[in-house]
Amino acid sequence: MTTFKENEKNIAGLTQELCRLIGSLQGDNTKIEALNYIRSVLHEASPLKHHPVDFVAWERAVNIEGNDYNPNHVATPEMKLLITSIEEDGYTMPIVTSPEEDGIRIVDGYHRRRSFLKSEKISQSTLGWLPVTYIREEHRDRGDRMATTIRHNRARGAHDIDLMSNIVKELTEAGRSTDWIVKHVGMDRDEILRLKQFTGLAALFADKEFSTHK
Repeated sequence: MTTFKENEKNIAGLTQELCRLIGSLQGDNTKIEALNYIRSVLHEASPLKHHPVDFVAWERAVNIEGNDYNPNHVATPEMKLLITSIEEDGYTMPIVTSPEEDGIRIVDGYHRRRSFLKSEKISQSTLGWLPVTYIREEHRDRGDRMATTIRHNRARGAHDIDLMSNIVKELTEAGRSTDWIVKHVGMDRDEILRLKQFTGLAALFADKEFSTHK
């Protein structure tokens, strides 16, 4: 059995040639399809292929559909924050899906797809594609998909007030304004005020824009 170090030059040469071939393809969509194929083949060789995240593919957004059972609803402020997050940071998490005969069904990540539909900036940046993973084949019937969706929803848990207070404290001390925190962290001004009060540090109230009273 040989090691990576012993084969590094050969692997590097093959990788460079592969990159050259992809670069010679005509059109972004063709390159994306080629990269999906290459990733899928590499995935089959991976010792971690039993984890869906080992293979993230780009699928055409028009082929991805929601489901009719997800009880998870995102309030308007959180939805706006999600859109801002993807616009600013790009997609950092794929949409969890299940392939079906008539398309690709969302298991988790409905609102990440919704962000794509609501933001022209996002849809243009992905060229009409969305990042997805595929749940394990044995979990693809409706009952298993529903259970997987609920597990994803419930596993997210809730924010700890101590941790959130410390985050607000650190951002404020770093010079971030209340408006910045509202926009980028997804809190409303009253929530930020309560968390500042929770810390008990008067210095955090130097930001005069907090007051809504004249």
